[in-house]
Amino acid sequence: MKKLMMICGLLFGMVAFAQAQQGGGRPGGGPGGRMGMNPEARVKQLDEKLKLSDDQKTKLTAIFTDQVEAQKKMREEAQDGGDRKAMMEKMQKMRAELETKVNGVLTEDQKKTYKAMLDEQKAEMEKRMKERQER
Repeated sequence: MKKLMMICGLLFGMVAFAQAQQGGGRPGGGPGGRMGMNPEARVKQLDEKLKLSDDQKTKLTAIFTDQVEAQKKMREEAQDGGDRKAMMEKMQKMRAELETKVNGVLTEDQKKTYKAMLDEQKAEMEKRMKERQER
């Protein structure tokens, strides 16, 4: 169960981190999913940190839009009693694919900043999970 929570946390960590940095998002759902922002808001958050070009913004919006749809489909499958182990593997694969796609759009300097953002959000997620376990 701890592994599942960690994987879920990492998968959705970027979105949760962005929400925390902006003081929230759309609670309860909407096109961006229950935990996150819509693709345009995610790109805006990255643009603030990475100074994206217009072309990068367009490409990243498409990447995040595809991710939202894939997550929606995965949630629907999970509600139908899908296999948890298979779902965890899908989430890991989806996360890796997302990072690969995003990195493919970024410059070398942007990649370094993006990696630092991911490392920071991972540390924050681990801290929150540890706090939950101590309760």
